[in-house]
Amino acid sequence: MKPRIKVLTLGVSDLERSLAFYRDGMGLPTEGIVGQQFEDGAVVFFHMGEDLILALFPTASLAKDANITATPTRLGAVSIGHIVKSKVEVDAIMKQAERAGAVITNPAQERFWGGYSGYFHDPDGHLWEIAWNPQWTVPD
Repeated sequence: MKPRIKVLTLGVSDLERSLAFYRDGMGLPTEGIVGQQFEDGAVVFFHMGEDLILALFPTASLAKDANITATPTRLGAVSIGHIVKSKVEVDAIMKQAERAGAVITNPAQERFWGGYSGYFHDPDGHLWEIAWNPQWTVPD
């Protein structure tokens, strides 16, 4: 296996609500819902830069596609890290997420590892960390 991840798919309970959160609330560009012509095919794609795609897929459709039982909660088994250029940017994105309907689980603050970050849950409980790390650079 090569060390790459191309698509990160989040199972969501309400595709329209999640689309509104990420597109309208967080400002991520997308073509909206595609694949509606297929049974269980509706999905939203966001191109996140650096060759990563964030996909939103109804939980029931994802479970059917993977042949698993859908899990009702997603409260921290995985966190999605979004790295930014400054503490100010961390604060701005955390405020943006809260205005968009996110639940702040841990406000932005200095961290033991030398950086600055905060955590929130999206409308489906997916955990995001918005972080500034003095050891990492972020391209525009």
